[in-house]
Amino acid sequence: MGKGIIRYGLLYGGALALVAVVLQWAQYRYLLMSMPGEIYIGVVAAIFVVIGIWLGMKLTPGGKPTAFERNEKAISSLGLTRRECEILDHLAKGASNKEIARSLGVSPNTVKTHIANLYMKLEVTGRGKAVEAARSLALIP
Repeated sequence: MGKGIIRYGLLYGGALALVAVVLQWAQYRYLLMSMPGEIYIGVVAAIFVVIGIWLGMKLTPGGKPTAFERNEKAISSLGLTRRECEILDHLAKGASNKEIARSLGVSPNTVKTHIANLYMKLEVTGRGKAVEAARSLALIP
């Protein structure tokens, strides 16, 4: 990436030098002499904005985000079951106990039991803290 930055930096510098030469040439040709100062400054600012946007687009990495991978070591060390991981996914999406129960095909009391087990295993006292702890351990995206 270092060579790319140098290359674009030199390209940016060359473009600015070219703009300066063109503006000087235009000034000598009396094209810009008749314009008020604000317009002259506006033209220079617009050129800098366009070049800055172009350079920003070129230097910004455009790759796809990597797929989330669960931390299997943390899952096994905490003793989480597959169902508890599913419950965590639903908690992260903000689903209620009834919504979780409906989507998993179990009773709301079963969901409550799983959530209580999650709180104990993650050593937390609430949904928000459970989701926060799970994210910090890479259990959920």
